[in-house]
Amino acid sequence: MGEQYKFFTHKECEFYPCHKSGDNKKFNCLFCYCPLYALKENCGGNYQYVEGGIKDCSNCLIPHSEKGYDYIMGKVSALIDMAKKKE
Repeated sequence: MGEQYKFFTHKECEFYPCHKSGDNKKFNCLFCYCPLYALKENCGGNYQYVEGGIKDCSNCLIPHSEKGYDYIMGKVSALIDMAKKKE
């Protein structure tokens, strides 16, 4: 079984590329919206908080990188733990 499901580029998207990247040939659009946004400081990405406490992830390329799928899937347990605490 291949791993093509981990990577796809949507060059026809009106927002492509949504982040500045050095190599748009390796720009992954699979996680258009990062599932790790809710993790606050535990996401591991290059983010900053702006006025109003909003998390600005525009300088983060983790979900759009070649290994982004594996990285994000490795953090799913943290998301599950966070959801359990909210219950």
